[in-house]
Amino acid sequence: MQNKETSISKLVQQLEKLPGIGQKTAQRLAFYIINMKTEDVKALADAILSAKISTKLCKVCCNFTEEEVCPICKDEKRDRSVICVVEEPQDVAALERVKEYKGLYHVLHGAISPLKGKYPEQLTIDVLLKRLSDPAIKEVIIATNPDVDGEATASYLARLIKPMGIKVTRIARGIPVGGDIEYADEVTILKAIEGRREI
Repeated sequence: MQNKETSISKLVQQLEKLPGIGQKTAQRLAFYIINMKTEDVKALADAILSAKISTKLCKVCCNFTEEEVCPICKDEKRDRSVICVVEEPQDVAALERVKEYKGLYHVLHGAISPLKGKYPEQLTIDVLLKRLSDPAIKEVIIATNPDVDGEATASYLARLIKPMGIKVTRIARGIPVGGDIEYADEVTILKAIEGRREI
C-alpha cells in the first residue's frame, strides 16, 4: 500500500482491532467488503450500528440483551436455585449450545487480572452478591476460564460466597487449561458441567 493513508488502509486498521484478526486477515476482509454490493455493505454497517445501539445489559444477570431483562432470566422454566457465573456473554452462548444446563447465569464481563488492570470492582460482582441474597439460590457454579485469571477470579468469588451458606462448585477440567469456553465443543462443555466440583 502507499504511504498516504487511504480509505482501504483505514478500513484495514479498523478490522485489525477485532480479536483474532491480524493484518493479512484484515486486508482480506477489507478487499472482500469493497467487492461486495453497496447495498450489502450498507446492510452490514447498519447491522453493526443497530446491534451496538440496541444492546444493553440485563438488569438481572448482566448478559447482553435488547430488553430490560434477558429471555433466559424471564424463562420461568429455568432452575432458579442455580446460578452459573461466566466471564463473558459469549460463554453463555457456548453453554446454551449444550442444551443441558437449565439454571440461570451471571456474566462478570471479565476476570480479575491486576496485571491487565482489571480489579473486582470493575466486574459485576456487586450485582451477583445482591442476587445471592435470595434464599431460593442453593448453588453457584463458577465457570470462569481455566487460566490464571479465571482461577484467581474463581477463588475470590468462592471466598465471598461460601460464608453466605451457598454451595459453590467449579466446572470440571473438561475445558483445557488456557482454553476459552466459547471455543469448546458441546461435549467438552457438557462434561465440564457434569463433573463440576465444590470449592
